[in-house]
Order: sequence, then structure tokens, then C-alpha cells
Amino acid sequence: MTHRVLVTGGAGFIGSALVAQLLEAGDHVLTFDKLTYAGHRANLGAWISHPNHRFVQGDVAEREQVIAAIEEFRPTRIMHLAAESHVDRSIAAADDFIRTNILGTYVMLQVAAAHYDRLEGAERDDFRFLHVSTDEVFGSLAPGAYFREDVQYQPNSPYSASKAASDHLARAWRHTYGLPVVVSNCSNNYGPRQFPEKLIPLMILNAAEGKPLPVYGDGGQVRDWLYVEDHARALTAIADKGRPGEVYCVGGECERTNMEVVHTLCALLDASLPASAHRPHAGLIRHVTDRPGHDRRYAMDIAKIKAELGWAPRESFETGLAKTVEWYLAHHDWRAQVLADAAARLPETQHRRTDGSMFEKRGSL
Repeated sequence: MTHRVLVTGGAGFIGSALVAQLLEAGDHVLTFDKLTYAGHRANLGAWISHPNHRFVQGDVAEREQVIAAIEEFRPTRIMHLAAESHVDRSIAAADDFIRTNILGTYVMLQVAAAHYDRLEGAERDDFRFLHVSTDEVFGSLAPGAYFREDVQYQPNSPYSASKAASDHLARAWRHTYGLPVVVSNCSNNYGPRQFPEKLIPLMILNAAEGKPLPVYGDGGQVRDWLYVEDHARALTAIADKGRPGEVYCVGGECERTNMEVVHTLCALLDASLPASAHRPHAGLIRHVTDRPGHDRRYAMDIAKIKAELGWAPRESFETGLAKTVEWYLAHHDWRAQVLADAAARLPETQHRRTDGSMFEKRGSL
């Protein structure tokens, strides 16, 4: 069965991988994206002109824009990925996170509920609103513990607090208004087309150019790494088979410390760039002041999605990371384009340090 799927944030890193998979499956897709610094038409590649695909530049926090898109496209699925997502940016300037992640989710839920009330028959039975969230809402884990769907929320950054609030809104719209909402909480994603400020692409690109590799604190922070294509498959499975009102944790079962990630990347780059003047690339590692409120460990228990929906990650960390390094080294044009686009879109009061380690406002201490 094919669907009409509205994907918010579909020109972003995870969203573009999802859009590609939906179109490959024969669905009709509307990508609704504000095109902020991390959302780019280039992420969609040739899919942007696919006959089953439409693109609308819009803001999830602008009610009239959302109403127009939904009324014209009449989706049978809404997959809500649009979000401000970089923790450093939320620490420096939380305003956009509150607006997009909280107000934007509220607008999407409210307009979707009105749309759902007008649906009938099979379209109404099939309708789902998938709210895509993060494991960061759960806070930090002790060794040996795991995030599960029933873990108490303890967000520790403006970003994770804004996502926690949006998760609670999604739950409320299910229980108060009957909207068939499903929520997913995922671990750290990596893979092609991730904006270069994130850990893995930043390390790849800095190392290739002989720039410092900034690692927060001692680098002992642990994350569960999930390859983006695996995540996109999980989202489709949740939208197809997930039970309304339920939450599904999605992870890669690949726990690594940040230092392990960086050293693995350096080894891959040493092999991929044998003529590089910067080998061994591990010599570029520099420890920088730790991020305020930096959670020490995240790890997912994905037993529920495995048992109920039959999903499991296909990529190991080693295979996924090798594919990621290969992609970034082969796509210099993509990097140049998205960085130029991002620089043009950022407010004049905002910038990144030259080593890429932190985003801050000009004039801040």
C-alpha cells in the first residue's frame, strides 16, 4: 500500500535519507522544510525532481504555511522530523530551539488533528503522525544502564529540554484528542550528508585538511551510534506498524566513546589518504574545554522495536563508518555548497569557531 507522506525537515540529514527511502518504496512525498543552515536541497539530490515528490519551503511554526501544505497535499502520513538539533547551538542561543521544537510541534499537532478529523474510511484508519525525537531527553546514564521507553525524562541541555517538551505535547494530542501519534527516540545518527559541525563529519573533514580535531574534555563520553539509513528504515517501520500512543527506542547497538570514534576515523583516513601529509591523523587530536552539562553516556535498549516491528540495524559501526568516510571524501562539492548556503543563512550575530568546536554569538564570553 502506498501513502501520501508529509515529511517535515525532509531536506535535513535524517529527513533526506527518509524521503529517498519512501520514494523508492513508491510513496508520494511532500518535503516541508524551512531550509535553515542544516537543511539543503542538495541533500535530496536527484530525488527533488522525482515525479512523486514535491518540495515546499515552509516553517513548522507558521500555522498558515502548515495549513496550506496539509490541505493541498492531504497526507495519509505525517512524519515530523523538523527540529533544531545541535546542542552547542542551543547552549549559545536557545530561542530557535524553543520556537521550532516546541511551538512548531504544537502547530503541527494542532493542524494534523484538524486534518485527521476530516478523514474517512481507509484514509482515516491508515493515518499516523510520527513524532521523531532523541535519546537526549532521558539525560545521562550510569554504566550498565540502558534507555527504555518507560525511562523518566531528565533533559540536561536547552536542546534536549525542548525535545522533551515536544514529546509530551505529542503524547497529549494522542490521549486528549485521539490523534494517532507514535513517538520514536533515537540515538546518535551518523552517515552521509550530515552537517559538518557534528562530531563525525567534522573530524573527517578537519583531518583531511590537516586541521585540529577538537575533542570535548577527556573524550570519554559514550554514545550509541546509529547509521542514518538504518534509522530511516526504522521510522518507516514505526509509521507502518507502530501502535498509536506507543513509544519506540531506536539505536544502533554500537556504543563507543568519543575518543574511540575519533581514533577509528583517524585510522580509516590514514588508510584512505596514504599520500596525506597529515598522517598519522591521530596527531591532530586536541582536547578542548568540555561542553557545559555534557551527558556522560547514552545507550539504547531496542528490544521493543525488534520484537514488535521486526526492525534491527543492518550496519555495524565499522561498516557504517567506512561508508561515511568514503562518502565525505568523494563529495567535496556537497560540502562546499552546504557550507556556503549555511553561511548565507546564519544571522550576522552568529558564527562558529575556526576549529568548528563551538557555535556562539559574537561578543559572548
